[in-house]
Amino acid sequence: MSLNGKRILIAKPGLDGHDVGAKIIAMALRDVGAEIVYTGLRKAPEAIARVAVEEDMDAVGLSILTGSHKELAADTIRCLADLGADDLPVFVGGTIPADDVPGLKQAGVRDVFTAAMTIDDVVAAIDRAIGTPESGQ
Repeated sequence: MSLNGKRILIAKPGLDGHDVGAKIIAMALRDVGAEIVYTGLRKAPEAIARVAVEEDMDAVGLSILTGSHKELAADTIRCLADLGADDLPVFVGGTIPADDVPGLKQAGVRDVFTAAMTIDDVVAAIDRAIGTPESGQ
């Protein structure tokens, strides 16, 4: 598994003030070679999209624990599209009910990660989606 040279934005949209999970995922991705940009807490979808484009990211990971995942993911994807980055993969992690996963994917979310998944499973899924050629892509 190798995300060498891949640039991944980890963002905390909305009013959620808990970022331990986002930081753990960021460190796990860094440990397999990804370059991580972390936006910090309480960022608007517009700001997340702007940073993703300006920093030439390969993917965006949204960590959402507030229950507003459907709206925040859709708004972020819309903002990315407005900036011409509608092909940028967006991943969502957090407190996501299973019933909401199909709607998130229909809105354009590449994959959804919950607390029931292991860190290795999350990293492997991101690697499969955007990994470098030596990781089988």
